[in-house]
Amino acid sequence: MVNPPAVTPRASGAIAPLGQERYWYWRGWRIRYTVLWPDDPVARQAPPLLLVHGFGASLNQWRDNLPGLAQHHPVYALDLLGFGDSQKAATALGSDLWQAQVYDFWRQWIRRPMVLVGHSLGALVALDLAIAHPEALQRLVLLTLPAAREELLSGWLGAVARTMERLFSTPLLIRPVFYLVRRPGVLRAALGSIYQRRDRVDDALVQQYVQPTRDRGAARTLCYLVRSRTAVAFTPETKPLVAQLQVPTLLLWGEADQVIPLSWGQQLAPLSPCVTLKPVPGGHCLYDEEPERFNQYLLDWVGIGNRE
Repeated sequence: MVNPPAVTPRASGAIAPLGQERYWYWRGWRIRYTVLWPDDPVARQAPPLLLVHGFGASLNQWRDNLPGLAQHHPVYALDLLGFGDSQKAATALGSDLWQAQVYDFWRQWIRRPMVLVGHSLGALVALDLAIAHPEALQRLVLLTLPAAREELLSGWLGAVARTMERLFSTPLLIRPVFYLVRRPGVLRAALGSIYQRRDRVDDALVQQYVQPTRDRGAARTLCYLVRSRTAVAFTPETKPLVAQLQVPTLLLWGEADQVIPLSWGQQLAPLSPCVTLKPVPGGHCLYDEEPERFNQYLLDWVGIGNRE
């Protein structure tokens, strides 16, 4: 069993910490992560779980998942560079960089085969890592899986779209949009359009998204992020990656997902015999709308692997 060494504790903030929140310095950048250890010594020997959040979110998106999962497994979660309480870096961002961050985190703190869980953008990062470093994974759990731009707009349409985005990705345009969108009322309305259960869009959830926008350099990082998205290399194409999978993979998809429709998941699942597609009730944020149900899906899937 690998116990994480003591590192710089996270300063207290407006959002209640989840587990033992800490900072880790990766390539000179500050990264926030958390770890929760089961009380049961036997559970501490179970495969560790590492959860990776989606676009614009943070490890706090797992607010009602981590405590329950940590009764059965060691659980880790981290903020991708540029998001959450990780550093708002002035650098080009993309799947390759985030995949390297997650892999180096695994090498630094976990160092044994894990169950990697990713949501949306985090699912794409997790998939990328599973192909590049299959030795790090025991199992893979993907909560929806976005398509690359080239899979949505190919050829000249994709080139035109990238050109237009570059034209509108200047700080003069991005910064005013940033200051508008980070208002709590605007974020609440945006989240309300994504969540199927509106009662889950509470003050705590809105605060999770508001707080990182107040960090120093947040607006600048958004400019880098928007600019990075116009590059072909921002994310790899999803279908070729799925076809290369070598680890058992659970693809969970909300039947009412309005952000990435289930029909896309139905195209992906047949590409690899390693993939099991499981449509479930809920929308894009099914893990937060029905946290106990999601935890059970995950624990059942991991339990199958432990019995094999």
